[in-house]
Amino acid sequence: MGKIFNLDAPIVQAVGKVGQMMITTLNLVAGDQVGVIYCTGESNSLIQYNAVKALFEAEGIEVHYEDNTDFVPKSVEDTLVVYTPAVPKDMGELVYVQEHGYRVIKRSRMLGEIAEGQRCLAVAGTHGKTTTSTLLAHIFQDSEEGCSAFLGGISKNYDTNLLVSRNETIVAEADEFDRSFLQLFPEIAVITSMDADHLDIYSDIKNMHEAFKAFAGQVSGTVITQIGLPVTSEDTKANILRYSYDDPAADFYASEIKVDECGYFTFKLNHPGGVIEDCKVGIPGWINVENAVAASAIALTYGLEPEKVRHALGTFQGVKRRFDIHINTPKCSYIDDYAHHPKEISAAISSMRDIFQGRKLTAIFQPHLYTRTRDFADEFAEALSKVDKLILLDIYPAREEPIPGVTSEIIFDKVTAPEKVIMVKEELMDYLKDEQVDTLITFGAGNIDRFIGPITEMLCQRL
Repeated sequence: MGKIFNLDAPIVQAVGKVGQMMITTLNLVAGDQVGVIYCTGESNSLIQYNAVKALFEAEGIEVHYEDNTDFVPKSVEDTLVVYTPAVPKDMGELVYVQEHGYRVIKRSRMLGEIAEGQRCLAVAGTHGKTTTSTLLAHIFQDSEEGCSAFLGGISKNYDTNLLVSRNETIVAEADEFDRSFLQLFPEIAVITSMDADHLDIYSDIKNMHEAFKAFAGQVSGTVITQIGLPVTSEDTKANILRYSYDDPAADFYASEIKVDECGYFTFKLNHPGGVIEDCKVGIPGWINVENAVAASAIALTYGLEPEKVRHALGTFQGVKRRFDIHINTPKCSYIDDYAHHPKEISAAISSMRDIFQGRKLTAIFQPHLYTRTRDFADEFAEALSKVDKLILLDIYPAREEPIPGVTSEIIFDKVTAPEKVIMVKEELMDYLKDEQVDTLITFGAGNIDRFIGPITEMLCQRL
């Protein structure tokens, strides 16, 4: 029996459920057995651990949470090792398989091989891609067209980041980190944004733009970019269309935009084929109107019926940790968001101000990566200064080693919010016990998600 040895948690679900499709596509091993999965990441709680173990052991898959080469399958020829950029280069199991002749590939390469020969619809961008790709997948599911989907977050409609369909359409979130999206050759693609990010990889925004242009050059049919992005006919042979929140110069845009008292938006969706009336996004926030326009642009370009697109927008429940509402009462509201880039944070705060007008807004932010903190300290400070109170935590390092002089203080010192405090994450819950909370939002891509449950429970007890 063939084995796939996976070295990181984000692909665990995909490896376990895609089974035969993956094996057939790669043409590497016989059968659909996944042998061993190693999960990394501090955010894995005991509950998550037990849930993962139960799920995969029921499928005959071993799961372990320690770096131990004894768990590595000893049959080199029929073992495929898959890892993500979150895995440290010096991890013992990774070093072992690299030195002992195993076939070792990145998760992005596996996704590229799975998508090869399929109708790939890809969503790229420095931010907005997870919600947009998840909404796009939902449009296909809700329309009964169906699709397979590899997403960067957990869809609240389906409680998974993986959808598997018998048809040939694949929706893929195309990650720019480490140039992973260059493994994809989509038929249709959206580029949501090209703001500076991952400068530890790209060194400057010019190099990052070149990578996005290279991605556009791999699209065979249509590239749809947010209006104003520097992608031209010199970069791609594909047809180029533009989308916008509300700019009529774009091919796809919203008009007659209205918001209700709970932050839900209705609008008309303008597209090259006409106008879709009475659109409503099933989750609040103005940024989701923009995401809806982007996802709809791909779906309509693909050929889905406008009425089916309209219906799907209204039934979309969002993505876990993307403007995820946990409590919403006149006395107290709590929202969690994965935002870890200054523009994402600024957009989320803007949406919070629209929805919760006149209320005191407290933000808890955990910076993600030393390099990102160093490169965007000023921008983080500017965005976070828009809240009434900031609780700033220590940096989540992820894959990085500390950088001398780079701490949360370089953000904290520049924040001009009326109230601000700084602490290590271990102090947070004790601090919140005595904190009167009106409207609260947690930000970050690290392990701040560990606090969602305890914070929600604590605040609910006060209601």
